Amino acid sequence: MELRSLQSPSVTSIPKLNRNGGFLGKPLLCGQVLRLPSSRRCPDSRKFTVLEFCAQATGPSKFSSGTIGAIQNKADSKDKDLAFVAGATGKVGSRTVRELLKLGFRVRAGVRSAQKAESLIQSVKQMKLDVESASAGTQPNNRYSLVFSPAVEKLEIVECDLEKRDQIGLALGNASVVICCIGASEKEVFDITGPYRIDYMATKNLIDAATVAKVSHFILVTSLGTNKVGFPAAILNLFWGVLIWKRKAEEALLASGLPYTIVRPGGMERPTDAFKETHNITLSPEDTLFGGLVSNLQVAELIAFMAKNRGSSYCKVVEVIAETTAPLIPMGELLAKIPSQRVDPSPKESEVADGPDPAAVVSSPPPIEKEPLQGKTKTTSPLSPYIAYDDRKLLTSPTPMSSTSNGAKQASAVDAIPAAPKSTLSIQTNLAELYSSIPNMKKRPLSPYIA
Repeated sequence: MELRSLQSPSVTSIPKLNRNGGFLGKPLLCGQVLRLPSSRRCPDSRKFTVLEFCAQATGPSKFSSGTIGAIQNKADSKDKDLAFVAGATGKVGSRTVRELLKLGFRVRAGVRSAQKAESLIQSVKQMKLDVESASAGTQPNNRYSLVFSPAVEKLEIVECDLEKRDQIGLALGNASVVICCIGASEKEVFDITGPYRIDYMATKNLIDAATVAKVSHFILVTSLGTNKVGFPAAILNLFWGVLIWKRKAEEALLASGLPYTIVRPGGMERPTDAFKETHNITLSPEDTLFGGLVSNLQVAELIAFMAKNRGSSYCKVVEVIAETTAPLIPMGELLAKIPSQRVDPSPKESEVADGPDPAAVVSSPPPIEKEPLQGKTKTTSPLSPYIAYDDRKLLTSPTPMSSTSNGAKQASAVDAIPAAPKSTLSIQTNLAELYSSIPNMKKRPLSPYIA
C-alpha cells in the first residue's frame, strides 16, 4: 500500500538555515512516498487512519526579525577563550600553543597532518597547569599548589590545509582569535613557488576565512625587513622574494577590516630558548629596525600576551628584537608606546563590567559669579619705571642771587633752596643757570688726556 502526497501550493514549508545565515523553504510531504504494510502481512493495516493536515500558508513561513537576529547572533558569537593557531607544528607555532595554554586558552591547533603533531601533543602532555592561575591568565607562581589540570585536555588537533579554502572555515570553529605562524620551509630551498604559495596565498586564504567567520582578532607573524629595501631585505629576498610575498599578506590583512596585530620579529634561527635569560625584548613601530635577533620563545610569549590583551595590541604593527642592554620592561608598557593605526571602538572590559567608579565622579560646584566692580576705574601701569618718583621732591641746585662779593654769592647760593621742579627739563635748566652764575668755577675738560 502506498500513499503519495500531491504537491500543493498550500503546503506549509519548514525553514532551514543555510550556510550564509538565511532561510530556505523546504516543502513538507511534497512528492514523497509513504509505504504502509500490506493487508496480507498486516491484517490491521486497514484500521490505520490518515490524519488530515490543513496548511494555510501560501509560501515559506515567515519569522520575526527578532527571532532571526537571535539565531544570527548565536551563530556569530565567539568563544573569547578559544584560539586557532595555524602552523602549530612550527618553531614559533608550537611554543605559541603552549604559552596560550598557560594563559588559560583552549587551543585548536591547525596542522596539515595529525602525524606531525605527535611531538606537540607529547610536549603538551608534560605540562600541568595551575587551575587558578590559568583561569586568571597569569603564570603559576605557587610551586606548592596541589590543584593542577592536564593541559592536553584544552588542546584540539585539527587537520587543515590552508591551500584548500573549503577546509578552513570548519577548522576555525568558534575561535575568537586567529594566529598565523606559517611560512615557507627553509629546507625546501629549491621550491621557487614556496613563498608565494605559503607566505601569501595560504595566509590570504586564512584571512578571507577569518573575515567570513568574523573573528575578534587576527595576529600575523611576518618578518623584520618587510616593506623595506636594501640590506638586509635584499639578502632575504634571494629566497624567492619571501619578504615581498609577506608584505602582500600584510596588505591583505590591512584591507580585510579585521582587528589585527602584525608581529615582525628579527632573526630567530640562532637564538635558543635560553636567549631570554640574557636578552630582553624591545618593541619598535613599523619600518624602524634594520636587524637584530630574538628567540622563538620570546616571540611566542609576546603573541600569547597580545591574544590575552587585545586592546593593548589593537591594530598595531610591532617590530621585536632582544638586546642585552635593554631593560626588563613589562610587555604592556612596551605595547603602550606603539601607536595604533585605528581607534578601538570597543570599551574596556573593566568599564563594561563595573561601570564608572562612583568615587571618581565628583560633582563640580556651581560657578561663582563675580560681581562687577563699581566705582573703580581700571588703571594702566606706565611703561617708564621713573614715573613712580614723580611725587617725590628732588634736590636741585639753588637759584643764584645778585651780590657784590663772591662770598656773599656763595652763601646766598647755599642758603637759598627753591622747590624741586616736576620735570627733568626744568632741573637741567636750573643746573645750567647755576653753573653760569659762579664766576670762579673752572670748566674741566671731559677728556682725561687733555692734561
